[in-house]
Amino acid sequence: MPDALDARPYDALLLLSFGGPEGPDDVVPFLENVTRGRGIPKERLKEVGQHYFLFGGVSPINSHNRALLDAIRKDFADHGLDLPVYWGNRNWAPYVTDTLRDMVADGHRRILVLATSAYASYSGCRQYREDLAGALAALEGEGLELPRIDKLRHYFNHPGFVEPMIEGVLKSLADLPEDVRDGAHIAFSTHSIPTSAADTSGPAEEHGDGGAYVRQHLDVARLIAEAVRERTGVDHPWQLVYQSRSGAPQIPWLEPDICDHLEVLHGAGVPAVVMAPIGFVSDHMEVLYDLDTEATAKAQELGLPVRRSATVGADPRFAAAVRDLIVERATAERGQQATPCALGALGPSHNVCPVGCCPARAPRPAAAGADSPYA
Repeated sequence: MPDALDARPYDALLLLSFGGPEGPDDVVPFLENVTRGRGIPKERLKEVGQHYFLFGGVSPINSHNRALLDAIRKDFADHGLDLPVYWGNRNWAPYVTDTLRDMVADGHRRILVLATSAYASYSGCRQYREDLAGALAALEGEGLELPRIDKLRHYFNHPGFVEPMIEGVLKSLADLPEDVRDGAHIAFSTHSIPTSAADTSGPAEEHGDGGAYVRQHLDVARLIAEAVRERTGVDHPWQLVYQSRSGAPQIPWLEPDICDHLEVLHGAGVPAVVMAPIGFVSDHMEVLYDLDTEATAKAQELGLPVRRSATVGADPRFAAAVRDLIVERATAERGQQATPCALGALGPSHNVCPVGCCPARAPRPAAAGADSPYA
């Protein structure tokens, strides 16, 4: 048996994700949850839902989360980490409020949260913390004893997250025809967000042009490009690009869009492209549609050879990274010296989101941060 790893003071882990529909009848109610408060008509939601209907109304995110849960639980068992793992979503079943209620009923009072978003931004961090606060408020209203909740730090530059992406790019390059392989461009893709949200991402001292969101993605892209150069001997040109833009067209969002970028590359005579979705933990709908369907169709229209590299998903190295992050945080919580693991120029992210980190336009209470009403 492996030596037991110490997760104290924590007694459970919550995998917190976005959620997604699991059948055609779920699509519009799911989108109503996602867009609640924005006043979007149901007919418009049906139009937006066409991406899901193309795939039977099923988002792959839930199956990927189940696979990740299995990988994490296996890793914990193999390495002697006695920590039960639960799953809750922001926008679809299992809802985070229901999961937290179950965790409280099971006796858990110190809970760590792993969000399936690796980078700093309002939608990728604080919004999850707001949903946690909303769940705690609901449990408080039911008279339940509230657990203390902490969120694991951003893991964008943890080796267990970066290394599978390096391997994915190498495999995609190797899959290209040999005559275009060495000239291939790498398009590192992530979710576009409003430039105002990007500029205010991360702690206040990191706010500015693109904020922590762009800075962190660029650091990961450099890490992968440098590793590819070291392992292949070829220095591939690359750029950070964006996908999945939504919202009013007059509001500035991060650019360039991946499809526009493919047109520019083709016009410049680039012989092939690898699309590397570094901003996504798994192959959920925005990867499946925006890259595998829309961007791939654009590349075919242009006659541009293209490959899409794998996301991290349930890779055992990522499950091991989750274990490492838990032990690191638990060690620090016990007042002992922890040695955070991080690659690149930015170093490990903060354990506790400070006041002013990734602010929303209309502030709401957020748990698991320095401004949490549930300390």
